[in-house]
Amino acid sequence: MPHPGRLRPDAVVVSFRNGLHNARLLRDGLPGATVLAGMVPYNVARTAPGTFHQGTGGALMLDGAPASAPLVAALTAAGLPVEPRDHMRQVQHAKLLMNLNNAVNALSGLPLREQLGARPYRTCLALCQEEAQAAFAAEGVRPARLGPVPARLTPRILRLPDALFRRIAAAGLRVDAHARSSMRDDLEHGRATEISSLRGEVVAMAERRGLTPPVNARLVSLVHEAERPGGRRSWSGPELLHALRQP
Repeated sequence: MPHPGRLRPDAVVVSFRNGLHNARLLRDGLPGATVLAGMVPYNVARTAPGTFHQGTGGALMLDGAPASAPLVAALTAAGLPVEPRDHMRQVQHAKLLMNLNNAVNALSGLPLREQLGARPYRTCLALCQEEAQAAFAAEGVRPARLGPVPARLTPRILRLPDALFRRIAAAGLRVDAHARSSMRDDLEHGRATEISSLRGEVVAMAERRGLTPPVNARLVSLVHEAERPGGRRSWSGPELLHALRQP
């Protein structure tokens, strides 16, 4: 978190971290500062100190408030795609749906392209997204549309046979052959993952609304098990799907 004493009084802070509450946490820690929400749509991996690799495409999104205009202009001038958006709460919920694949990918042990190309893993993601969307609906939030397909249709598309899925979702599979979720990198380097602030948020939201999210809750447990020394970190698609469907 930025140190209040190191910011100019007129500084604008943008939170690009995953999750639903980071901008609010920054506001709490930086009273008086202008804090805006942002979203990174693409996969980024830290390959060396000060070196990052972008594995997928997309444009940064951030709150379209007037305070963001100078940053938007600077990013655009630097050639970095950026899109001001209204209703960032809906954008963040849509990104959370995308982030639900992080745990599936982490437990698969596979590159993203290979994992998303396998129907059993996609079915795991579809189950997760259905629970999340039920929780969002109970909260009165309709996730923003970030791609060619509305969020409500994505679980149906994820369940399609591999060949048909590849034809329909070709743009979504334009992923670097070696890209993996940051959660997988965290597991491999022995770091704590962000499972609680992502999938755990879905579980908490669902339970707050009297819903039961067994698939997401189970994945939280599996990732926490994988964080421990000797924990299982490699599941085939059928194995993971079977584990998530257990009562």
